[in-house]
Order: sequence, then C-alpha cells, then structure tokens
Amino acid sequence: MKSIVKEQFLVSTFFTFYLVHSSQIGIGILSFQREITKDAQQDAWLSVIIAGLSIHILIWLIYQTLDDRHNDIVAVHDFCFGQLIGNIFSILVLLYFLLSAFTVFRTYIQIIQVWVFPTIKTWQLALVLGVMIFYIVSGGFRILTGFSIWGVIIPAFLLLLLYFPLQYMNPRLLMPVFNHTVKEILLSTKASILLFVGFEWIFMYYPFIKGAKKSQKWAHLANVISTVLYLIVAVVSFMYINQDTLQHATWATLFMTKIIELPFIERFEYIFIFIWILVIIPTLCIPIWACTRILKRISNSNHLKPKISLAFFIIVMIVAATFIENFVEVDKLGKFISNVGFYFLYFYIPFVFLMKLFRNQLTKMLSKAQ
Repeated sequence: MKSIVKEQFLVSTFFTFYLVHSSQIGIGILSFQREITKDAQQDAWLSVIIAGLSIHILIWLIYQTLDDRHNDIVAVHDFCFGQLIGNIFSILVLLYFLLSAFTVFRTYIQIIQVWVFPTIKTWQLALVLGVMIFYIVSGGFRILTGFSIWGVIIPAFLLLLLYFPLQYMNPRLLMPVFNHTVKEILLSTKASILLFVGFEWIFMYYPFIKGAKKSQKWAHLANVISTVLYLIVAVVSFMYINQDTLQHATWATLFMTKIIELPFIERFEYIFIFIWILVIIPTLCIPIWACTRILKRISNSNHLKPKISLAFFIIVMIVAATFIENFVEVDKLGKFISNVGFYFLYFYIPFVFLMKLFRNQLTKMLSKAQ
C-alpha cells in the first residue's frame, strides 16, 4: 500500500543532499582509518574511492526500485512478496535500522567515556542521549531534515582543522603506491563500506521529498562529497600517522585534533567531541524515525502511536547499552553492523530491485493476457 504524506510534511528536493551526506558522515569518520588499513595499508585510499563509486550504483538501484505507487520499502515488500511475507522482510529492515542507530549510540558513549568522562556510567550517558533522541524525533521528519544541515556544515570545518596535522605530514608515508594485490584492496573496500551506510534510509523518507524522482541527482552529489571528504581525511591521516601507529590508533581523527593548540583553548578535542553530537544526530535519529515509520506502516493501526514505538525503541537502546561495558564489545558491535550493512547494501538492495523488476514484468504479462 502506498505511503501517503500530507503536503505540509514534505521537504524540498534539494534537502536530499543534506539528508544523504549527513547520514554518511557520522561517527565513522572519527575512527575509520584503522579498519581500512588492515589489509591495504597506505593504499587504502584506493578502497575509499572504489567504495564511493559502488555506492552510486546502489543509489541508482534504490531510485529504480521506488516509484509513485510503491514509494517506500514497506510498499515494495508488499508488492513483491505479499503482505504477510512482505511484513516479515519489513521487520528485518526495521531491526537493521535499529541496530545501525544503536551502533552509533553506543560508540559515541564510548568516545565520551574514554576521552572526556572516564568515570561516568554508561546508563547515565545513555539516558541523556535517549531523551535527546526522543525530543528530536518527536518533532517529525522536517526537524530531522533541519538537523541534517549541521551534519554537512560541521564536517566541512573539519577540512580547516586538517591544516594543523598537514604542517607535520610526511608524503613518503604514502609510498610505495599500488603495492597491494587486488584481493587486499577489495578487503579494504569492504571495510570502507560502513563509512557510507545511511543512504539506504531513502527507502523510508522517499515519500517525504517533493518531486522525489528528481532528488536522485542530489543523492549522487551528496555521495560524491562524502567520498571526497573521506578521501582527504584518509590521505592526511596516512601522511601524519605511520601505518604501525595507525593500527593502534582507535580514533585516528580525534588523535590528530590533539595537536591543535589555541591561546584560549587547552584541550580542543573536548570541544570537537561535544560539537560532533550535532553531526551524529542524523545517524542516530533518522534510522529511529524510520523504525517508527515502518512499524506504523505494517501495523496499519491508529492505536499504535509513533511516540509509543519511539519510546520503546529508545528504552531498548538504553537497556542494551548497559550490557556493553568495554571497548572490545563495542568494537565487536561495530564489526558486526559493518558485515550486516555490507550484505544489506550489496545483496539485499539488488535482490529487491530484481524482484520488483520481475513483478512489474509479470504484472504487465498478466494484464496483456486478460
């Protein structure tokens, strides 16, 4: 069944750029260097380019899957698999979105505990973040779109901060170039995929965009900017931190901000961490909003209010966060969602596209036969 959205809840087409870019630039940019260099070392910047290019194909597949009649993933599932099986697939997508949000949620708590407040309890930070998420998501999709603008502006200032490590960079650390096998580059590319996770939420907010089909160019532009930003940060990191040190630098981007010294600020990384909350709000709130939207669509009931399901999802995240108490478990969570995201993007999205194509052709054949 088509998702019908009233005019006052729609956002302009060009906001797709902010929604996609802010979803891709979140917690990952603070720590991606270690993971992508495990296989390809100094050539890992190639994997960022390859991953970014492959995402363009997936964005195209998403837009080809969605149309005016089937304008979100729930409607596509119903059309391709029927309501019962379609709802099962929609619930699986809901769980994936919830897990994506929870990974960002718990990782940011870990960063605050390690870098700023080592003695603070996990449940205390989780509760504060949970209240913030509830307040923002309750405002609706237009409010989330407004916050996504900060997710574009603030990372742009990150490029200015790179001036400080650039003063101490050593271009020789990028040598030798193209010194790794295709297999190693591809393994590094797989590790880079988590950086770009977030654009798939188009599956749920597509009907909230005016002239949604025309928004595809903005989604592609957002992915280009995300790829360029990750590439610049990666190259600067590789020239500033040698590969041996990089394997032990969990949050390499934060590590580089430690050298920033200003006359009126002693620990600039503290300010950087707390300002970054504005950047991760879209990656926290949009998937949670999408979860409430999916639940509303599959329940098809006026009794299940979005605020009730929103409160439920936030409580689940707060409780789950208290059971993950150390860095090793947070790291395992990140790797798990990275693998799940890889299969969702590169297997599930093409699968749904092909199923939708098959169903369209079958429908045309049946209509001609009649």
